[in-house]
Amino acid sequence: TPPKFSWLQLYKGNSPIMKVLVPVKRVIDYTVKIRVRPDKLGVDKKAVKMSMNPFCEIAVEEAVRIKEANLASELVAVTIGPTKCNEQLRTAMAMGIDRAIHIKTSDDLETDINLQPLAISRILENIVLKESPNLVLIGKQSIDDDSNQVAQMLAGRLGWPQATFASEIKFNDNKAEVLREVDGGAQRVSVDLPAVISADLRLNEPRFATLQNIMKARKKKIEEIAIEDLGVNIESTLEYLQVNEPPVRKGGVMVESVEELFEKMKQHECI
Repeated sequence: TPPKFSWLQLYKGNSPIMKVLVPVKRVIDYTVKIRVRPDKLGVDKKAVKMSMNPFCEIAVEEAVRIKEANLASELVAVTIGPTKCNEQLRTAMAMGIDRAIHIKTSDDLETDINLQPLAISRILENIVLKESPNLVLIGKQSIDDDSNQVAQMLAGRLGWPQATFASEIKFNDNKAEVLREVDGGAQRVSVDLPAVISADLRLNEPRFATLQNIMKARKKKIEEIAIEDLGVNIESTLEYLQVNEPPVRKGGVMVESVEELFEKMKQHECI
């Protein structure tokens, strides 16, 4: 059974004892032009820049701000993937994360294809039971598979309340008050802690890690756990049939007048 906490348990005297768990993912950098592999079963990851998923970076920044506001005592980052994923953990520690856990897979495993959201939620559930955090703060989605499912699945497996697409987070008594991005506007919800909250784009603007903190993060120890030791079923239930590039956009034409513009729009049934 997942651990439950009261607000009294989040403080000891005047010192916060809330622990925040922040999952992060290694993805192709958002500035890179994606190339589809010749076999059309994925994208080419050779010799391309890899970075922390932007939504994960926002979650890390928010966790650090929570600690800076004296509302948390420990921040723990966790990632799942091959050896090189520890680079993203060190980035998180350079930003202000206290401790990192690396769930290691084989180096040939592709996290965007071979690890589906259900498997990731099972792994994170295992880490939550091990670490007993009061809050799981996670990016709403990764920019490689765009599934937007892990936070919801994890909350369901833990039996915890969830607040997704957060653009603002406040804490009051034993609750977290979250402003959610929804279609056509925003929604304010209140959830009991412990909870799972997913970070949206407008939650904050992540900081740049200083050179001094980057050097310090390189010396910090990362706890490594072999994925086999968790006893979690990570077999994919989905099969990628084909990956294609989006169609090339056709070039536009210049018009001489407003009348000609309306005529062109009529021809293309835009009006």
